[in-house]
Amino acid sequence: MIIERIETFLVPPRWLFVRIETDTGVVGWGEPVLEGRAETVRAAVEQLAEGLLGQPAERIEDHWQLMSKGGFYRGGPVFSSAIAGIDQALWDIAGKSLGVPVHRLLGGHVRDRIRMYSWVGGDEPAEIADAIAEQVDAGFTAVKMNANGRTSRLSTSGELDAIVQRVGVAREVLGPDRDVALDLHGRFTLANARRLAPLVEPFRPMFLEEPVLPEYGHLLHKMTESTTVPIATGERLFSREDFLPAFAAGIAVAQPDLSHAGGISEVRRIAALAESYDVVLAPHCPLGPIALASCLQIGFSTPNYLIQEQSMGIHYNQGAGVLDYVADTSDLRIRDGYIDLLTKPGLGIEVDEAAVRRADATGHAWRSPIWRHDDGSFAEW
Repeated sequence: MIIERIETFLVPPRWLFVRIETDTGVVGWGEPVLEGRAETVRAAVEQLAEGLLGQPAERIEDHWQLMSKGGFYRGGPVFSSAIAGIDQALWDIAGKSLGVPVHRLLGGHVRDRIRMYSWVGGDEPAEIADAIAEQVDAGFTAVKMNANGRTSRLSTSGELDAIVQRVGVAREVLGPDRDVALDLHGRFTLANARRLAPLVEPFRPMFLEEPVLPEYGHLLHKMTESTTVPIATGERLFSREDFLPAFAAGIAVAQPDLSHAGGISEVRRIAALAESYDVVLAPHCPLGPIALASCLQIGFSTPNYLIQEQSMGIHYNQGAGVLDYVADTSDLRIRDGYIDLLTKPGLGIEVDEAAVRRADATGHAWRSPIWRHDDGSFAEW
């Protein structure tokens, strides 16, 4: 199979899709998006396409190596996200051409279903109890909430008390047999995160996510050593090399993003490296259906997989949702908090190409919010 055509589609609410067509008519789809920088990644995909057109589609690893290293400069979120989406599409083509789901090509499934969690906000969670109760009624056994919205560099006693109160409400609604994860979103300084962790320990969060910014990875060990709560990070790490210091620092949960961290090819290697550090995977995925399907293919074939994020109903998705771009929504149906084994060829979903092309005609220009502290200085979003 020869790669004949590569197209990109900017689709609401904030995603970018790539379509790769071969001379045999087999088509693969990927999601090479970096939230808030979709147009930049689109340009990177178009440039990478120059080296792929006319080449055999089945040489996935060789393409990954050349895309990652052939331009001399390498790494970073833009390059890695562009490569990730192309890589997803090539695995989709491989599975479809052989008539098997991608997890069969990765060694076969090690589980029959994958536990999912739902996001319930937390920035201004006046209705946090109702939001969590709604997810419990929908069958979810785990939710994730933000610890706080705009966060002071060193929280006041009142701010800390408010966070603890919200986590307490979450635990009360969930009971002892369901989980809540707490996302610090890189908004906290190390000192602030260390103050918070012992205060929420009694509620036994499933994990604390991104307690420090990725550029402070050299301080991460101080966080893991100061609390019994499992520490999670990784949505802004893009390679095995990026993750290695985090593993050495003692994180418990790795959160690579299949649309940022080099796609299926690199995340399966991150998963194998994580296993040697007794770390489990919970991939980051507040994205679209192709990214989610790619995560699930890794999840079904990866022993050290914990749980999967998904963005159905998330507040980011204004104007379009995960299921708007799939022809058969039952492929991604969540039942009792789980998604069953995907059995269709390739990534296991059929993209609604007509819907994608219509959406691309509108496009989007989504940008990350800009926050400021009370004194006017920049605040982490």
